[in-house]
Amino acid sequence: MATHSLLVLYGSQTGTAQDTAERIGRQAQRRRVGVRVQTLDSYNVANLISESLVVFVCATTGQGDPPDNMKNFWRFLFRKSLPAGSLCRLDCAVIGLGDSSYPKFNFVAKKLYKRLLQLGANALLPVGLADDQHDLGPDGVIDPWLISFWQKVLSLYPPPAGLSPLREEDPLPPRYVFQFLGDVPEKLMNPLSVDDQAPPSSVHPFPARMVSNERVTDPSHFQDVRLIEFDITGSNIQYNAGDVVMMRPCNSTEDVEQFCRLLRLDPDRYFILTPTDGSTAPVPARLPQPCSVRYLVEQFLDIAAVPRRSFFELLATFATNELERGKLAEFSSAQGQDELHSYCNRPRRTALEVLTDFPHTTAELSVNYLLDLFPEIQPRTFSIASSLLANPNRLQVLVAVVRYKTRLHKPRKGLCSNWLASLDPTQGEVCVPLWVKKGGLTFPQDLETPAIMVGPGTGVAPFRTAIQERIAQGKTDNVLFFGCRSETKDFYCHSEWEEKVQAGHMTLFTAFSRDQEDKIYVQHRVKEQAKLLWDLIANKNAVFYIAGNSKQMPTGVCDALKEVFQQEGGVTDSQAQVMLDAMEKAGRFQSETWS
Repeated sequence: MATHSLLVLYGSQTGTAQDTAERIGRQAQRRRVGVRVQTLDSYNVANLISESLVVFVCATTGQGDPPDNMKNFWRFLFRKSLPAGSLCRLDCAVIGLGDSSYPKFNFVAKKLYKRLLQLGANALLPVGLADDQHDLGPDGVIDPWLISFWQKVLSLYPPPAGLSPLREEDPLPPRYVFQFLGDVPEKLMNPLSVDDQAPPSSVHPFPARMVSNERVTDPSHFQDVRLIEFDITGSNIQYNAGDVVMMRPCNSTEDVEQFCRLLRLDPDRYFILTPTDGSTAPVPARLPQPCSVRYLVEQFLDIAAVPRRSFFELLATFATNELERGKLAEFSSAQGQDELHSYCNRPRRTALEVLTDFPHTTAELSVNYLLDLFPEIQPRTFSIASSLLANPNRLQVLVAVVRYKTRLHKPRKGLCSNWLASLDPTQGEVCVPLWVKKGGLTFPQDLETPAIMVGPGTGVAPFRTAIQERIAQGKTDNVLFFGCRSETKDFYCHSEWEEKVQAGHMTLFTAFSRDQEDKIYVQHRVKEQAKLLWDLIANKNAVFYIAGNSKQMPTGVCDALKEVFQQEGGVTDSQAQVMLDAMEKAGRFQSETWS
């Protein structure tokens, strides 16, 4: 294998594809195979013609879109000018990470696989389609796929003679070494320094001042929902209806202190990170050098997430206590995935809680492995809920604070929503680093085209932006279907809608599901307004939008819309489906849903 090495390229949005890519990298190291692991956009794609062995690991986002860190690669690879046989020397494999509850399940992996074959690449095995909905999660597909992959690779590229594989129980070298400093450094780099020219980004977010943090549900209502406003003056941020804002949350002070106690770390000590000899990973750009332990734990390490299997695999290599080692080995094995799901995924146990459950192993942990053990905190995406035309230099979000019970004693909390809810701008200045991205929804440019928007719950956020924006532009053909539990408890922006309806700027239909004996949802209201909707769609070229929870609502609304077509347009069920598909293809039916 001296002349051949494996290249693992990944496109990841939430970190799952990255975790899988790094797992393949570790397996290669154990098999004595030279390996590089990197994001697709950090790789010079022009070099692909001279690679011999590449694994592509990619997630699918939104409505079948590639993740942000593979968009440039995607554009290059689909250039029509690329010759058909340009990748004829490449052996490759593609594994996709998706969720079959979404219509474009693993769309990116399927399309990439097809394109690589078109360009002459040799696929070592069929595309792997991992599924979040599988009983064992993505690993239900990844595990058997990887067994086949290594059988194929090692038969084609045998490792050098005389080198036996490394044992699973032996730790691989860490990617970085911590060098602790004796004193607090005088000059500290501010990782949030703002580049005045460039628009804010993941690497250079804008520290936006929080103006207000207002609860918009009744105090007696079980769900705490916040309307939060930020001042973005001087940020160069521009956004339109349908765009989203990205924020990276911090771990709670309580969790940071507990973590430092468990690992016997002084949060106020500073260190410098150095990549180890065999590591090709640069020091993460978000970490200042020197960096304090507090900054690392509070802002970078994802200690409050439900850990993945790779966490247990690495933890097991430190275990000297027999009982703990046996349990960790079981959780790391393919056979132990049911057990791991019961222990970790179903009750949503956090990585920090796992460390407290394995005290002997935690005591053995070396600080150098922290960045191997814990992934980086990923940014969260929120639909923007305000328009710059109505609120210049302001950006608002509508956030449902995630809190729920499992069989564990302590309630589970969403990291970002609870962090945002805890910030109180009335107690002193609060700044939140953020940046803006194009969203999945686009709204009509011309004045005449009506917009029909179905947004129950916090799904109304992008439509609030659209309605504010469209009214400011003189577009008044706005129809909103809003649904919630109760008119008095969670009817967001009630008075704003009333004002706009009275001014003749919009039409509003509401569904309050729990205010009467029979539950009424937005899809019922869509059916009731069949005449109006058919007129707007068939005669006025209206665009139809859905935003909100991806469980039953989108399907219910689509079925209701097809019934409208059948009832008012006199078409059959299959013709109604064809009409809906044609609208989607033309951009006249758009949806943005989340689980």
